[in-house]
Amino acid sequence: MSNQVEEFNAYRAKMNDAILDDNNKIIKRIFNIDTNAFTAGRLDKKTKELLGLVASTVLRCDDCVKYHLEASHKEGISKEEVVEALSIATLVGGTIVIPHLRRAYEYWDAIEQHAASK
Repeated sequence: MSNQVEEFNAYRAKMNDAILDDNNKIIKRIFNIDTNAFTAGRLDKKTKELLGLVASTVLRCDDCVKYHLEASHKEGISKEEVVEALSIATLVGGTIVIPHLRRAYEYWDAIEQHAASK
């Protein structure tokens, strides 16, 4: 059985390296802004990750949802907190985000299984 968490992270790292190897100043700055936006400030990192999860779900970006689910898990955010954030995303995004909600649930389970296997 394939491990979707490891596969996602390997693909993301490989492609980010390829993108950054082109040394495009604008793309590098966007990546930097993204990294810095999710560091703790007036809002803690947990809150920012949940905001990122909601925005990513509403925008229907499955890769972004996966990224924020993993970051949320690493921050110690509980499944209940994630589900509450996803409920807001579904309310705001409407029924069109339900397929992304399904994949988010599936990926959260994969994250938990991956963490338990370590």
